[in-house]
Amino acid sequence: MPSLSDLKNSFSFQRRAKKVQSELKNIHVEAEASGVHVVVSAAMEIIEITVGPDVPRERIGDLLKDAMNRAMKKAQIVSAERMQGVMGELGLGMKS
Repeated sequence: MPSLSDLKNSFSFQRRAKKVQSELKNIHVEAEASGVHVVVSAAMEIIEITVGPDVPRERIGDLLKDAMNRAMKKAQIVSAERMQGVMGELGLGMKS
């Protein structure tokens, strides 16, 4: 049976995690691939996609995929860093 301390830690973690998730929506990261510009939030939501007028139509798919993948990787890093901070605050951080 979980102790009162365990329950408090669990509630605190959930509350802090929800706050971080809300903050992640307001953190935007960008990536560009030869005229295709992508902005995503650290909560993994697409904010904006811009395709320059000089981008050849037949290349849009590949360039968009490249820019999206790079933007999502950046967003994952930001998200992981924020959540690691929450876990560290609660003494749940990973040890190397």
